[in-house]
Amino acid sequence: MLSFALGIGTQNRQGDWLEVYYPAPLHIPEQTLVDTVRSTLGAPEGNVAVSFLPEHCESLAEALSHAGNDEQADIARAMADSRRPLVAVFLEEDRAPESVPEVYLKLHLLSHRLVKPHGLKLDGMFGLLKNIAWSSEGAIDIEELDDRRLKARLEGRALSVDCVDKFPKMTDYVVPKGVRIADTARVRLGAYLGEGTTVMHEGFCNFNAGTEGPGMVEGRIAAGVMLGSGSDLGGGASTMGTLSGGGNIVIGTGKNCLIGANAGIGIPLGDRCTVEAGLYITAGAKVAVLDDHGELVDTVAARQLAGQNDLLFLRHSQTGRLECRTNKSAIALNDALHAHN
Repeated sequence: MLSFALGIGTQNRQGDWLEVYYPAPLHIPEQTLVDTVRSTLGAPEGNVAVSFLPEHCESLAEALSHAGNDEQADIARAMADSRRPLVAVFLEEDRAPESVPEVYLKLHLLSHRLVKPHGLKLDGMFGLLKNIAWSSEGAIDIEELDDRRLKARLEGRALSVDCVDKFPKMTDYVVPKGVRIADTARVRLGAYLGEGTTVMHEGFCNFNAGTEGPGMVEGRIAAGVMLGSGSDLGGGASTMGTLSGGGNIVIGTGKNCLIGANAGIGIPLGDRCTVEAGLYITAGAKVAVLDDHGELVDTVAARQLAGQNDLLFLRHSQTGRLECRTNKSAIALNDALHAHN
C-alpha cells in the first residue's frame, strides 16, 4: 500500500473537489490499518477516494484505535464536527492520479518529506485540477467568484483574493520542520524543502521539486529540479525545469554547489560545482574545457559535462568565451579535465 489519508476538502456547487487538506497522511501504512478502514467505510480495492459523513467518524475512530493508530483515530474524532466534505483516500499503487483527492495526497506526501521529487507519478494532474481563486474565505471555483464576492460585500465583508492558480501555497497545508520561508506565497504545495533550507523573499520553489537541505534559495527552483545538500541558489538565479524547456532531462545539483546571482542551469551538476554570476548554461552551449593551468583541453557541448563533479563555469570577461575550469575549492580534481595529462 502506497498511502492512506483522511482529508477535509472543498467542493464547488456541482460537487467537484477543489482541494483537500490531509492533517497526517501515511506513507506505506500497515496493511491491518488499511483493511480495517476499508471495511468500516465500505471502500473497494485499488486506488480510490471515498467520501464519508461526520456521523461515520466515531465508528471510524474506534476502528483506527483498534488497528493501533491513535493519531488517525484522534483525527477521525475531530472530523465529527466538520462542516466541510470529508474523504478517505487509498493509494494501493503508484499510478497516474484519477481524482483531485489523489493529486492532493501526492502533493502532501512530497511536502511532508515522505517521498522525494520524481518519486511519484503525477501524469495528467493538470487536467484534473481546476483554476481556483485562493481567497480569505478559502478555495473558490473561479466560475463562482463573482457571486461569492457580491455575497460577501452584501454581508459587510471584503473578500480578498490572494492568487488565482491551480496550486495553493504549501504553508496553508504543510510547514516542514526546520525551514525558513520569507514569502510563503512563493512555495507551492508539493515542494520538498529539506531541513535547514531558507527560501528568501525572491526565492521560489515549484511542486515536485526542492532541496535536500541545508541550503539557501534566492532564485527559482523549477518543477522537477532538486538541489543537493549544502547547495545555494543565488539571487535571481534560475533552473530549467522539465516543464520549461528541459524536456525529459532531470535538472538539479549535487552537494555543495553554488549557482551565482542571475545565473542559471539547463544541465544537471555534480558535487561541488560553481556557476559564476550572470552565466546561464544551456545544454547545447559550447564550452571551452580548461585544465587547472588554464590550457585548453577540448571544446564540448555543455550537456557532455552534465553530472560531473568539481567544475567551475565562467565566461571570459574579454573574449566572452564560455569556459569550464577545475573548481579550485574542490577537495578532489576532476579526472575528466586532465585526460590529456
